[in-house]
Amino acid sequence: MADDILNIRHNKIKDLTGKGIRPYGQRFEKTDALCDLRSNFESGRLSETTAVKAAGRVMSIREHGKSAFLDIKDHTAKIQLYVKKDNVADGLWDLLDIGDILGAEGTLFKTRTGEITINVSVLTLLSKSLRPLPEKWHGLKDIETRYRQRYLDLISNDESMNVFMARCRIIKDIRRFFDQMGYTEVETPMLHPIAGGAAGRPFKTFHNVYEKDLYLRIAPELYLKRLLVGGMEKVYEINRSFRNEGVSSRHNPEFTMLEAYTAYADYNDLMPLTERLVCELACEVIGKKELMYKGRLIDLEPPWERVSFFDMMKDLYGVSPDDDADVWVGKLKEKGVKLEGDKLSKTRLINIVADLIEPKSDKGKPVFVTDYFTELCPLAKTNSENPSISERFELYIGGMEIANAYSELNDPAEQAARFKAQFDFDRETTGQIDLDYIRALEYAMPPAAGLGIGIDRLVMILTGSESIRDVILFPQLKP
Repeated sequence: MADDILNIRHNKIKDLTGKGIRPYGQRFEKTDALCDLRSNFESGRLSETTAVKAAGRVMSIREHGKSAFLDIKDHTAKIQLYVKKDNVADGLWDLLDIGDILGAEGTLFKTRTGEITINVSVLTLLSKSLRPLPEKWHGLKDIETRYRQRYLDLISNDESMNVFMARCRIIKDIRRFFDQMGYTEVETPMLHPIAGGAAGRPFKTFHNVYEKDLYLRIAPELYLKRLLVGGMEKVYEINRSFRNEGVSSRHNPEFTMLEAYTAYADYNDLMPLTERLVCELACEVIGKKELMYKGRLIDLEPPWERVSFFDMMKDLYGVSPDDDADVWVGKLKEKGVKLEGDKLSKTRLINIVADLIEPKSDKGKPVFVTDYFTELCPLAKTNSENPSISERFELYIGGMEIANAYSELNDPAEQAARFKAQFDFDRETTGQIDLDYIRALEYAMPPAAGLGIGIDRLVMILTGSESIRDVILFPQLKP
C-alpha cells in the first residue's frame, strides 16, 4: 500500500514538472505566523481588505464543486483556506495531496459559521509530500513511531509541539533569570581528558592527532569551579552531559543540565533562588504556581518543605553515617529492602533506596532533602557542627529528583583525600582523579555554592510529561 502511494505521488511530481510547476519551490515570504493572522484579524488589527501571505502543511481537503476548503497548519496554529479552483495554476489542483506544503496569498474573512478563513487569490506549491501522513488528522498514537520519527509526531500531535515549544521557552527563561541576576553564561569542554566530575560510566572516544583517549563529559562541575578560582564569581552553563548507563522513563544517556555557581555563598542561599526560579518558570509556562503531575496537584508557592536525610535513614532503617557499608546492607535487608550482592558502596546504596525515601508531602509541595552523609558527597563542604553530614540538598517535585546543590568544598587537601577514598573504593564508576582541579584549588577558590538542575526532568514536571522521552526531541532508543 505504502509503495503504491509512493509510486502515485512520484508520478504526480512528473506531471507537475511537465506542466511547468516546480514541486519543490523557492522562498516564500509570509506576512505572519498563522496564530498571529487569527489573533490580529479577531482583534481588528487586520481587516478584510488587508492582503496576507501564509504558509503551512495541508491537513485536510474538502471539495465543493468548483471550490474547496483546505486546512493548513504551521507550528503555531491551523487556518482554513477557501480556494476557487479557477484561481489555481492549471493542473495543480488535481495533483495536491494532504501533507503538501503550500503558500497562500489573499484576504481574511469569516465564514457563516464564524471560521476565520483566507480567501485565496494565489496558491503556490512549496514542497510535495511523497508519503501520506499517519492516521490523517487524528494524530499519531504509536509511541515507538513518535520517538523514532519525531517529525511525524510534531506534524500530527499538537500536544507534542506544545511540549517542545514550552521546553524552548523554559530554557530561554532560565537564561533570562540568571542573566538578570548578574551571572555570566559560559561554555566548558564536552570532551574531557579524564572521566570525572561525577560518579557514572563515561562514553569513551579516541583523538587521532593527540593519540589519546577522551571522554564525553559526565558533568561540567570541575571546569566551572576552575572559573571561580580564576575570578568569575557568578557563572552558569546549560550543558549537554552523557552517561553510559541505564535507560528509563527518567534517564537518557544524553541529557541537559543547568549548573550555576555563586562565589561567597552557601547551599542555604540556593534554596530561595531555586524556589523563585521554578515559580517564575511555572508562571511563564502554565500561568500559575500550581500544576498537575501524574494526577496529583502540586503547589509551588514558597516556602517548600525541608526534610533531613540523616533523620529519615535513622528513623526508617536505623542507618548511621558512621556505619560501614556492610552494616548498611544488613540493616537495609532487615527492613525488607531488596539488594543484589553483599558488597555495595554507600553511593550505590543510596541510589537503591532513593525510590523508597522519596519524600511525599500531604500538601503536594516540593521538598528539599538536606543533611546527606558526607561519604555520599565527595565535592560538598561538611557541616561545621557535624562533620558526618554535608551542606547539600536535593530537590524533589512530584516524587522525582529535580535539583542538587552543595556548599562547595574548597580545601584542596581534603578534596584530594575525598577523591582518593572514592577512587580506591569504587574505581569502576569514579573515573580518574583530576589532579589539575586539585592544583586549581591550591590557588584558592572562594567559598561558593553550586546548583545543578535537570532540565529534562524540570520540563517533564512543567508540561505534565511522564517520560523523559516525551521531552527530548530525539531520545536514544534500542536499535
